Amino acid sequence: MSLGGGRSPDEFRASEPLKDQVGLLGTLLGRAIRERGGQETLDRVEALRLACREAARSGDPGPRRRAAGRIAELDLEAIGWLLRAYTTFFRLVNQAEQREIVRVNRERSREGGLDRPRPGSIEEAVAGLADRGLDAGDVSALLDRLEVIPTFTAHPTEARRAPVLGKQRRIADLLTALQDPGRTPQEEDATQDRLFDQVALLLATREVRSERPTVRDEVEQGLYFLERSVWDAVPRIHEDVDRAFRRCFGEAPDLVAPFLRYRSWIGGDRDGNPNVTADVTRWTLATQRARAARLHARELERLRDELSLSASEVEVPAELTASIERDRRELGVPEAALSTHQDEPYRQKLTCMLVRLERVREAAERRARTDGQPEPAGARTDVAPAKSDADETPDGAWSAGELEADLDLIDRCLRRTGFEAVARTGRLRRARCLVRTFGLHLASLDIREHSGMHERAVASVLRSAGVTPDYASLPEATRLEILDRELRKPEPLRPDGSELAAEARRVLDTLGVVREAVRRDPRSIGAYVVSMTHELSDILEPMLLARVAGVWRLEADGVRCSLDFVPLYETIEDLRAAGDRLRSLLRHPLYRLQVEARGSMQEVMLGYSDSNKDGGYWMANWALRRAQEELGRTCRDEGVELRLFHGRGGTVGRGGGRSNRAILAMPPVVQNGRFRATEQGEVISFRYSLPEIAHRHLEQIVSAVLRGAAASEGAPRPADGDPARAELLEGMAERGMAAYRELLEAGGFWTWYLRATPIRHISRLPLASRPASRQAGEIEFEGLRAIPWNFAWSQTRYLVPGWFGTGRALGPLVEDPRTLEACRAMYREWPFFRAVVDDAQREMGRARLELSRMYAALAEAEGGGIHARIEAEFERARSALLRITGQRDLLDNEPVIQESIRLRNPYTDVLNLLQLELLRRWRAAGDTAESGAAREDDRSRLAGEILLSLNGIAAAMQSTG
Repeated sequence: MSLGGGRSPDEFRASEPLKDQVGLLGTLLGRAIRERGGQETLDRVEALRLACREAARSGDPGPRRRAAGRIAELDLEAIGWLLRAYTTFFRLVNQAEQREIVRVNRERSREGGLDRPRPGSIEEAVAGLADRGLDAGDVSALLDRLEVIPTFTAHPTEARRAPVLGKQRRIADLLTALQDPGRTPQEEDATQDRLFDQVALLLATREVRSERPTVRDEVEQGLYFLERSVWDAVPRIHEDVDRAFRRCFGEAPDLVAPFLRYRSWIGGDRDGNPNVTADVTRWTLATQRARAARLHARELERLRDELSLSASEVEVPAELTASIERDRRELGVPEAALSTHQDEPYRQKLTCMLVRLERVREAAERRARTDGQPEPAGARTDVAPAKSDADETPDGAWSAGELEADLDLIDRCLRRTGFEAVARTGRLRRARCLVRTFGLHLASLDIREHSGMHERAVASVLRSAGVTPDYASLPEATRLEILDRELRKPEPLRPDGSELAAEARRVLDTLGVVREAVRRDPRSIGAYVVSMTHELSDILEPMLLARVAGVWRLEADGVRCSLDFVPLYETIEDLRAAGDRLRSLLRHPLYRLQVEARGSMQEVMLGYSDSNKDGGYWMANWALRRAQEELGRTCRDEGVELRLFHGRGGTVGRGGGRSNRAILAMPPVVQNGRFRATEQGEVISFRYSLPEIAHRHLEQIVSAVLRGAAASEGAPRPADGDPARAELLEGMAERGMAAYRELLEAGGFWTWYLRATPIRHISRLPLASRPASRQAGEIEFEGLRAIPWNFAWSQTRYLVPGWFGTGRALGPLVEDPRTLEACRAMYREWPFFRAVVDDAQREMGRARLELSRMYAALAEAEGGGIHARIEAEFERARSALLRITGQRDLLDNEPVIQESIRLRNPYTDVLNLLQLELLRRWRAAGDTAESGAAREDDRSRLAGEILLSLNGIAAAMQSTG
């Protein structure tokens, strides 16, 4: 893994293909560094890596200290070169590892053959159900109620710029080409030349954005992955289902229900982000509709090429002819457009459909060009939507249902005339699957807003309408009386728009956009998520605002509303009370009518990030587990279907980890075939950057949801519902939270955190359109978001949120032989406990307290004992985990990850040493009295290199927050 000298076989014990590719990439990067930065730079890169490797191997910190001393002697330009070299190296290695995942998965599929399905595949899940005695009808019924809804969010926003992502994608493609066994020597040379070009360009591409991305930039980023990976992955998943049925039951259903659909928060999540305005949301919806029309048009063009059936050779059903004539009249399609396919009725029909799609696209693009432009201040005083609901011409008003009906017509006609095989397996099946999944909205857009914003908005509306002057000061019972009364009135409140507070205008404008969107396409909007839901009024308030905006109304036969209102429980207190609070909500007569209007299904979101920041690792995991159980029982008792929405992040401290394992570890009472989870920031880039990895990710999720739903109908798992084990976990959670809280409340902790970590620089890193803190000004614990909180711990190699408290939680139990054996039994038998233990040891395996100690030295005056406290807890945790798992060292159960960490550490250590030197210089520059333009320029350059170091360590650790 050396740079410029190929690989060192003694230090890299991965597969031969991966060793070869990493060695080649290292050689090419070394050549690029030498050509641009000189041999001295390359020698410096290698010398620092070898010093850090020696320190890691010997346990002697001396070589690392000497490396730090050499870095201290370098000027800023030399440090910048080192940062670029190491960051680029990790960009390349990450791509090579992704390609290796693809290669290994393909190899396993080939080895398994037809008789042994690949582990985690849909075929394995279906075969397992067949072995349990389920027939094709039983499995089809399970699939009919299956809902898998990945949800894209922008945060923590991908640290890489679009040009960096593009080059990495091209490098991945070239690495794939090099694995082609049929390539000629000339082709291999040419491919390596192109690969070097991309490596050299990547090295010279600016890593850090010059300014924060806009919400539109984030929307485009999400659309990139929807178009490039998700669009092709979804039909492949449906093909997997078809293939599994045929192999297990001999036949497959015609077209299963669209169980896999996508949603997005990007452009709709306004919680704490003032940049997500109503106009931006309207632009997002129009842009997604235009992209969907364009993608479907591409599919129909390919289908038109395929369906070249001639009327002189095959029967033409009357309904196809009638449909073409109707299209011709309605659309005014020029004769010339159809004459090209004079004797080809299927091509004529598809031409008419393409004309409709083109008009949909043009109408949506016109709306996108005119929407999203902020109106002049004071331009409106009403509370109605700014744009007309009828802003789209009939030509552009084609619905997804009409598109699907036309494809179904073609399917019927083909089957009726002897082309059933073409209809069943060709491009038509793919096109039908895509329309049923993505419609003309691509991904349903969720709206999220903070409960406090609703409270202020309702207070303003009620004051303006003369209902009550100070709603916010009223007790909960009085609030509920007012909300219930106003929701039941025949006419909605008509507040004077000129008197409304800015918060009220913001929320009502957003709901006006929702009203427009659902009238055009009911599937364009997903749910309305209320963050920080504490009370019943927190859900009734947005309902009242929706009533004012014309989105919600009560009629004689029930509620009319196209929105699901989703409570988000994210603090430990709220998670503990989640079951009772949902029961109160479902028993409220008006809200129960709302739930019935939405098919008697209630979605509830659980926040993994804030619960960890609030209560620490063990309490967050246990509180989330208990909340799931209570919510499942509540909905079962109230006769309501539950869909849990898991707000997971990428790191363990934010609920990250293996999705399929997390699904199978859920309580049986919520294993109902409905699964929704966020796909966030850099996690999107990893899971969806390559179509093959996207497919593998999705097949594992679908397989796990299917298996879990089937298992929940059988006998309960022995570990679930065991009161003795629940009591043990409750004690672990309480002790773990006590340790975590003691850390946060230790004298000088917050000042220590601010000085020992690069959190102030993280808040300035232009990663996202959303501010890093909920409040402007000085960074405070309560206002700091969970993402930068985790990011800072990751940069310093502590990774506290993913394990701290484990020693206190488990320590007393492993000292008693009886409870030690109970813990070992839980680890063997209980997927939930095993997941929590293994996630903790994975984070501890990635931690590097030898480096963390050097960050702590930056703040010893503020919190001299903080590092010692963390280190002591680490050793207690390590000892307890090893006794429970029976391992000799952390991650012995995951040798591939263990080896990857070992190999990455020397390179990552150098990046940490570079960052530490930059932070010292920043502090020194801030403490000096020297000022002036030249000094400010130096600080600006220094700040830029610090930001680059954040990106570099994020690439090395493969996570931001």
